[in-house]
Amino acid sequence: MRRSLIQHVENKFLRQDLTQFRTGDSVRVHWKVKEGEKERVQAFEGVVIRKTKGTNRATFTVRKMSFGVGVERIFPIHSPRYEKIEVLTRGDVNRKRLFYLRDLKGKASRVDVQVDPERAAKKAAKLAAAAAQG
Repeated sequence: MRRSLIQHVENKFLRQDLTQFRTGDSVRVHWKVKEGEKERVQAFEGVVIRKTKGTNRATFTVRKMSFGVGVERIFPIHSPRYEKIEVLTRGDVNRKRLFYLRDLKGKASRVDVQVDPERAAKKAAKLAAAAAQG
């Protein structure tokens, strides 16, 4: 009884407009920042290195390099504080947690990009059309 009441209350606060992304994807999180009386939207762009499970307690960690220093930030998935999450590239990884990226520097810290078959076919058709014309 008690568990179902808690779940009922928590379900009211779950976001319905979730963006589908995985570990290894490059994302841009538009986070609402309150400074004094004003509120603005600040983008945080990086690679998702971890996603935790849970209903309303689920989080994801984004890592980026800022002036040679690694910065990680943990965002709650169901928070009303972010405006939207944009997926920039899909990562091709076989792990759920990419903590090994913390030790890598430069080009070694890049994540392989997953090739989208539809996008690759469109690009090939466009190149073939350009070659046929010129």
